[in-house]
Amino acid sequence: MLAAASAISLFAQSLPVTYERLLKADQEPGNWLMYSNTYNGWRYSRLDQINTQNVKNLHVKWLFQGRHQQKFETTPLVVDGIMYLTRPENDVFAVDAETGRVLWVYNHKNPERTYNCCGRVNRGLAILGNTLFMNTLDMHLIALDARSGRELWKTTMYDYTAAGGYAATGAPLALKDKVIVGMAGGEHPTSGFLDAYDAATGKRLWRFNTIPQPGEPNFGTWSGDSWKIGGVSTWNTGSYDPETNTLYWGTSNPWPD
Repeated sequence: MLAAASAISLFAQSLPVTYERLLKADQEPGNWLMYSNTYNGWRYSRLDQINTQNVKNLHVKWLFQGRHQQKFETTPLVVDGIMYLTRPENDVFAVDAETGRVLWVYNHKNPERTYNCCGRVNRGLAILGNTLFMNTLDMHLIALDARSGRELWKTTMYDYTAAGGYAATGAPLALKDKVIVGMAGGEHPTSGFLDAYDAATGKRLWRFNTIPQPGEPNFGTWSGDSWKIGGVSTWNTGSYDPETNTLYWGTSNPWPD
């Protein structure tokens, strides 16, 4: 009972993570509120307790056992003493950052066969309000209650078996009332895109195709039918400029035209 009360107290102190907090994430150096720490994507920490003089004194305080043979590529979120991280393939853990005690676990069961070039990995989460968001290898976007790990909704982004295989391994980016997600699969004859979903319902709001599709501006700049199979995946997490309301997202694996 005491342990449960302690966990509830931790969540009460740390949530919600409002959009206003995300905008000012650089003013919370003790937290790490999104994949790249801040919207500018610099991944820079202002903490200075560890330096070249005292780094030799670091020692293990606790150890989290992932108990999985796949490699870890996650960047944990840290919110006022709670660490949220993913484990291969698509499992989410809430951990007391002071003690390493696991507060809750969520498991997403992928199909036996998924299509990912470089390991059955996941790079992390986004948080907005009281909700965590995760992409999956079978092309779902999942919303979880950050206090309990309860699944709130699950949205299918795309047919993960199409064109040799799509996957979603990157961490989403939460913006005000939207969740921006990319996809992987540029090593296959896929056609890349970037999606925005309503954070409350999981409804898709828009899709930007990284290769112009029929009827879109600049269609035909890719010769022949290469627009169908050119790759140009959006596998990693982008950045955002709130002053101009502009997203910046890298792409990879374009086929030669």
